[in-house]
Amino acid sequence: MPKLSDSMADAVIVRWLKAPGDAFARGEGLVEVETDKATVIYEAEADGTLDAILAPEGSTVPIGQPIATLANGDGARREDPGPAVASDDSAGERPNATPVARRAAVELGVSLHGVAGTGPDGRITREDVEKAAAEPGAAAPTPPATGGKGDTRVLELTATQATIARRMVESATTIPSFTVSADVDMSLVSELRRGAREEGEGVPSVNDFVVKAAAATLRQFPRFNASYVDGKVEAYSRINVGVAVATDDALLVPVVLDADRKTVTEIAAETRRLADAARRRALRPDDLHDGTFTVSNLGMFGVRSFTAIVDTPQVAILAVGGVRRAAVEGADGAAVFRDLMTVTLACDHRVVYGADGAKFLARLRELLERPLALLS
Repeated sequence: MPKLSDSMADAVIVRWLKAPGDAFARGEGLVEVETDKATVIYEAEADGTLDAILAPEGSTVPIGQPIATLANGDGARREDPGPAVASDDSAGERPNATPVARRAAVELGVSLHGVAGTGPDGRITREDVEKAAAEPGAAAPTPPATGGKGDTRVLELTATQATIARRMVESATTIPSFTVSADVDMSLVSELRRGAREEGEGVPSVNDFVVKAAAATLRQFPRFNASYVDGKVEAYSRINVGVAVATDDALLVPVVLDADRKTVTEIAAETRRLADAARRRALRPDDLHDGTFTVSNLGMFGVRSFTAIVDTPQVAILAVGGVRRAAVEGADGAAVFRDLMTVTLACDHRVVYGADGAKFLARLRELLERPLALLS
């Protein structure tokens, strides 16, 4: 099992694209894998022939554990494929079903008990669930006993959700974090975006300007572009900004590589591609690697401000609220209306301190309030 994302510890085999005995070429898809970040297709790194599958569909496999063997070049297949990797569904009396089949069963209201599996080792596949749902009189799942809280529906976590839960607990319990907040006048950014819209050009989002400003600020404050590892601080030369994307059932963080070297327009094109791929669960492994800082924006949901959890092993994360029209005091003392946005920086106190966070936000605010410098 290859490491397909920075935070991946294990992954689920969703579907094998080749069968034992099949030949394949370099770059051809071998297996569909669900990681903590996305469902990706692992491509062959060289030409070869699949000998035996060691990890059946639905198995959870740690990094480095063999999932298959290759033929030795003469086309001969091994008689003994070796021990199969234990499936996470094999314990107890739980039906032998793939994670995709389990999600489909919840969505279609089909009980997995009694469904005949056509996958390897009798494993229930998504197609089996859909077939059972289409049959007249398909059995509905038996609801748990009703108590004072009403009917209970148990929802199993996907591999992605389980990893997110594990990492959030790790972050909340191991990082001594603090937050600093600031209001940013986004009026000039709003004017630039209106001008681009009127001229019919591609319009960068507010978040694209934030990503560019954050990347430029990280260049001046390199201690925020770092990680705390084994009691030491690792500072990185490249500035790769992760952009949190909410999907139907998870939160994914694809990465804009070298964001400080990209224009706002280039960042806009890249974030649109990444967000679309994240929502389709079609991100490439390279899209999820090597993030050094994260921006999380909930402004589109009408959120004014919030605090994000630092994504270990990064040092900080920037939480971005929505742009709102608000009255502020002008130079002559009269009230004027401006477009304000609240940003909150959560930081690892082992690496940076309160004054560092305040200086970081001050520079970020300066860049966003004078956005022409970001367009050069």
